[in-house]
Amino acid sequence: MPSAAAALEVSGFAGWVAELLARRGIEDPASADAFLHPAMDHLHDPGQLAGMAEAVDRLIAAKNAGHEVALVGDYDVDGVTGCAILVAVLRACGLVVHPIIPHRMHDGYGFQPVHVERALELGVQLLITVDCGVSSHAAAAASLDAGIEVIVTDHHLPGEPLPEKVIQINPHQDCCSYPFGELSGAGLALKLAVAAAKAFERVIDPRLLVRVACLGTIADLVPLRGENRAIAAIGLEELARTRSPGLKALIEVAGLKPPFTAADVGFRLGPRLNAPGRLDSAEGALDLLLCRDPQHARRLAGELDQWNRDRQQEQRRVVTEAREALTADRDSLPAILVAWKETWHRGVVGVAAGRLAKELNRPTILLAVDGDQATGSGRSIPGIHLHDFLKQWDSDLLRFGGHAQAIGMTVKATELEDLRRHWQEAAEVWRERVDVRRFEYELELTPRQINHQLFNQLSDFEPFGQGNRQPLIRIPGPLHLERSPRFFGQGHLSAQAMDRNGGRIALLGWGWQERSASLEGEFEVLGYLEKDRYRGSVVRLVDCRPFAAADNNTKANGLGEDDLGEEGS
Repeated sequence: MPSAAAALEVSGFAGWVAELLARRGIEDPASADAFLHPAMDHLHDPGQLAGMAEAVDRLIAAKNAGHEVALVGDYDVDGVTGCAILVAVLRACGLVVHPIIPHRMHDGYGFQPVHVERALELGVQLLITVDCGVSSHAAAAASLDAGIEVIVTDHHLPGEPLPEKVIQINPHQDCCSYPFGELSGAGLALKLAVAAAKAFERVIDPRLLVRVACLGTIADLVPLRGENRAIAAIGLEELARTRSPGLKALIEVAGLKPPFTAADVGFRLGPRLNAPGRLDSAEGALDLLLCRDPQHARRLAGELDQWNRDRQQEQRRVVTEAREALTADRDSLPAILVAWKETWHRGVVGVAAGRLAKELNRPTILLAVDGDQATGSGRSIPGIHLHDFLKQWDSDLLRFGGHAQAIGMTVKATELEDLRRHWQEAAEVWRERVDVRRFEYELELTPRQINHQLFNQLSDFEPFGQGNRQPLIRIPGPLHLERSPRFFGQGHLSAQAMDRNGGRIALLGWGWQERSASLEGEFEVLGYLEKDRYRGSVVRLVDCRPFAAADNNTKANGLGEDDLGEEGS
């Protein structure tokens, strides 16, 4: 990394910019320019994906034969946005398309045999999955047996091979040499849509598809590098120019104004699209994305907003109850946290697990028990690959899937105690990692160094997310408050700090009212530099300690903690 940073600095980049670029794997000026200026030509040819040519040929055959198509999309933002992209494009190509969105409570996760039954009722001859299907062996076999051909588009890690006749588009396949392997489900849907439009000679502006794909890409927390970075950055720009009644209504109900950031998707837009699928059916979210009537779009957006309020209330209850159960013996927390309860809603256990994993600095699995089965989700922390850890118990689980930072599972309720014990014993290898919370900062700045020019240079690194964490900043101080902090909302804090040289900086602490005593006397802080539309540059607090404390924070060899996601929305 030092040699890469030095080479970038020699080529004209400021030292701190070169250092941030090098930590993100950027080693030469051309790569740096591509990173800092994402463009449409950074997107690869969809034809390079294994299975793409066969999938397009099958779509052409369906059109020529007058066959209808069913789309089975996941009920989260990634699946719904991917489904919306394919519905719109395939219909524009002249195909009759029927979207089928699984119901979380009635169907469970992903492509299931019940969806084959619905496809048969609809009279389709081709079924395409979006953001699901890689582990749906029974459903794929049932579909083929019923005479319905199957195309699986999924970015989750493959397990047991699907039936041979299934066409699969997944960059994680061993047979796939696609140059970027971290596309989201919406990203893969975008690829199929672009390839189909070209094959059917339909002129469709891909930027209009990217603005929808960016929602799924950001919300699904895939690494925002390579193609994903281009999709996210360009999509956010296009959202500011959208004429889609559905997207405009969603943006309005979320109280947002351009320019938009990844945090706006993670905290405001994504949660509203996710909410109905968490508590009931995600069909309203799909309808909104496809809606062309402004009045109807506003009504749908209002319904999604109410679903999100209901989700927040249910999530707060699960977080409170799970926290109490997990921390009853706080002095001896295990290295992985596992809890379950019959009264928890399976639609919110994932986001609740994410909140507690971040708060308690441990991978966390929460499950909702229903009869003799428990269904839940797990969330990890940076540096711990939860999917790889749990895969060794795959045979003990009724269903299992996911990726490094997030997993989903269904298990027999009677086996939970034994599984928890095994997981906690095996997770002891993480003990040092989880018991000591380390904040790795990337920049050390004084208040006077935080100016408009620096902020603009730092904003070139957006959008921030997985794989491109927002740089954590240390302001070593000593700082002191000019006046008592102001509290607002649900325990939030606003304050003005000054150093001994008269430099000033605004501090913002979400949920920091209980920690306000740490800002007494002289102190130093860690936080993220952000733009506040009322106060200009602010530091969003992550940690604070007395100025005289020993230096336990670490200058980064990697990336800092991040709060992007719907847990706090």
